[in-house]
Amino acid sequence: MSMGFRVFSEPDARVAASVVAEFRAEELPVANVADAIWRFGVLCGGIQPVAAGSRYLAGTALTVRTRPTDNLMIHKAMELAHPGDVIVVEAGGAGHHALLGELMCQYAARREIAGFVVDGPVRDGMEITDLGLPVYARGRTPRGPYKDGPGEINVPISCGGVAVLPGDLILADVEGVIAIPRGDAESVLDQSLQVRDAEAGFREQIAVDGWDRAWIDTKLDEKGCEIVR
Repeated sequence: MSMGFRVFSEPDARVAASVVAEFRAEELPVANVADAIWRFGVLCGGIQPVAAGSRYLAGTALTVRTRPTDNLMIHKAMELAHPGDVIVVEAGGAGHHALLGELMCQYAARREIAGFVVDGPVRDGMEITDLGLPVYARGRTPRGPYKDGPGEINVPISCGGVAVLPGDLILADVEGVIAIPRGDAESVLDQSLQVRDAEAGFREQIAVDGWDRAWIDTKLDEKGCEIVR
């Protein structure tokens, strides 16, 4: 797909702020959310937190499509972002040029941007870690970017192999990143709470050696597995 050179100042719709706030308050594990929606929407495992102890990230996607060597449109996106937005960047997954670093992250934190998800590398990892801003990226490199364009803001993108629309819900923790379509976010919240509560019940069962495992043989029998004794 050819890349345009255009900026849409706002998404045409946004996930409800109340839903984002509840995900943030509950800090629902991304693994629970992924289970709740049958493993859909999870970005590839190569996109990981820059800081090992990165705090929970929940926010509204502000999308950027750019060349893997250029961050001009990321700078523009930072000017457009609302407090609590997550800047999500499609950059081809290449690892040759860092698309953001310490100074951009300091500025983003000052503007109350929730964090970044970048399908490409970043730099200044130690400084980003000290800053505490959640940044998820495909590795690091000291080589900086150019600022020439082209690129697009607030258009549908593919990040980590997942389609992300402007205004979608982005969640991330130490396990990775998930994108939830903005129209599904409220129902996914309810389903994720159910998954979390079910897992709490399993933990209690394990603690008293009462976890029912009969389902395993039942499933194997349904699938026609031969068990040789």
